[in-house]
Amino acid sequence: MTQTNLMTIPGQVDPVPVARDITPREDGRVDLIGLPKARIRELFEEAGLDAKAAKLRAKQVFHWLYHRGVTEFDAMTDIAKTMRPWLAERFVIGRPDVVEAQHSSDGTRKWLLRTSDGHDFEMVFIPDETRGTLCVSSQVGCTLNCTFCHTGTMRLVRNLTPGEIVGQVMLARDALGEWPRGTMAGLDEFDEDRGHYTADGRLLTNIVMMGMGEPLYNFDHVRDALNLVMDGDGLALSKRRITLSTSGVIPMMDRCGQEIGVNLAVSLHAVRKEVRDEIVPLNKKYGIEDLLQACADYPGASNARRITFEYVMLKDKNDSDEDARELVRLLRKYDLPAKVNLIPFNPWPGAGYECSTPERIRAFSDIVFEGGISAPVRTPRGRDIDAACGQLRTAAEKKSRAQRDREAAGTAAAAS
Repeated sequence: MTQTNLMTIPGQVDPVPVARDITPREDGRVDLIGLPKARIRELFEEAGLDAKAAKLRAKQVFHWLYHRGVTEFDAMTDIAKTMRPWLAERFVIGRPDVVEAQHSSDGTRKWLLRTSDGHDFEMVFIPDETRGTLCVSSQVGCTLNCTFCHTGTMRLVRNLTPGEIVGQVMLARDALGEWPRGTMAGLDEFDEDRGHYTADGRLLTNIVMMGMGEPLYNFDHVRDALNLVMDGDGLALSKRRITLSTSGVIPMMDRCGQEIGVNLAVSLHAVRKEVRDEIVPLNKKYGIEDLLQACADYPGASNARRITFEYVMLKDKNDSDEDARELVRLLRKYDLPAKVNLIPFNPWPGAGYECSTPERIRAFSDIVFEGGISAPVRTPRGRDIDAACGQLRTAAEKKSRAQRDREAAGTAAAAS
């Protein structure tokens, strides 16, 4: 396994971003997943193709990668057979390695994934009657230390690259078997605008950047990955179906609205300074009032695109009637187009909190609803596989890496 240094963290909440956008491979080939069409074209030119050929091949390869979901160059049937080995010698079509896949009794699916340099992270797929939501990670570990969140007890290792982020979406599509089909019409050098497809009837309909890590502390890579997800010639998922969650990294919130334009969710979880300082330590740097002003200024926020405030219900900590009334007061003060998701606390070993009672949660919800703000109670999903909100540290982590490697080798041997 390639050795990589841990990311330097100066203090509690300001990790130094990793500049690389591609994880180096031992074989020297470049993984094309996570790269936009223009960057693929540049790499083809650097590898020896003339400008015209590089432009055409980049367009063809981009389509096959992001619209068809192929994982081998030999599957790119409109590229000459003699050209495909040339591509395979220099480039690779990657996916995160699946270490372990788990299925919950409620249909939730969780994958423990591994980067090519040996770091583990997770993603979760949550199916409902009318939608299927993929919860995507942005970092290996986390640096925010939110005390109610199991992921927050992990050490931050590094940012995920654009390829490792968008690769989660592609891996989910692989598992769900829903890559769209279509002809290759329009993919010649004379017509840049044809060959655009959309995929109807998807199982994966929504993406939430709510997995491991703080997305706005990996802004450039998250932006580049989501732009590929939203590209009409690629994965073609509407920005209205993508939600990015932040604990309140105020300096990056405006850029998120301007440069990505997706829906915003804010991990609020408390309305009193002393409580939020405890459970979301980032509040000591970016306070509640400043955070709510940044939400009021978020580009594109409207009654049609409300900001979601996430609020985990902790017994005798943030769940009183007074807390509910203060929440209503604050959201009204800043005239926010908002909805509040009330999240029953999902316990994990060693957690210092208990979940509020169902009666207390309902009373809290009623007060917020009476204040004119939607406050549904989220139904916990995937608790039996530690896939629920705040639990992504992982059940698989209880096993040693050597044990998981032995189990994977045994599975492969049995399959062969």
